[in-house]
Amino acid sequence: MSQIADITVFDGAATPVSHTLKAVSVTREKQKITALWREANAALPLYAQISAQVNIEVLKSGVTKVSAQVDVPTMESVSGQNSAGYTAAPKVAFVDRFQAISFAHPRSTITGRRLARQLLTNLLGNVSTSVAPVATGFLPEAMDQLLSAT
Repeated sequence: MSQIADITVFDGAATPVSHTLKAVSVTREKQKITALWREANAALPLYAQISAQVNIEVLKSGVTKVSAQVDVPTMESVSGQNSAGYTAAPKVAFVDRFQAISFAHPRSTITGRRLARQLLTNLLGNVSTSVAPVATGFLPEAMDQLLSAT
């Protein structure tokens, strides 16, 4: 896989908004590689930023587990001050998380993994027509070719 880079992704709003996720880090710990991206929204603290993470881990069985995750935090709304004039700082009320996980047997092929990923992608998008599978980008490379960002 190519070097970790920023990602631009559109949300599903009625008027789509692009979100640029900045490359944060790639860490390696034993048999696990983790790549992390985070939006750089100046109006929000770091812990309240939209983030994406990809993990690639070789399990003891030899199976490679690839997981991709997106976190979308929602901030509490602060509605004024108390009787002493103090206004509490807003904090994260909850996080919406979506995760996709693949398990690749050592004998599996790129073609088989791509087929499984594309079937799930089409189900998630309610695609009922023929669509060519996407073969490039950090997630297809991670899930199909078992390659991590560096």
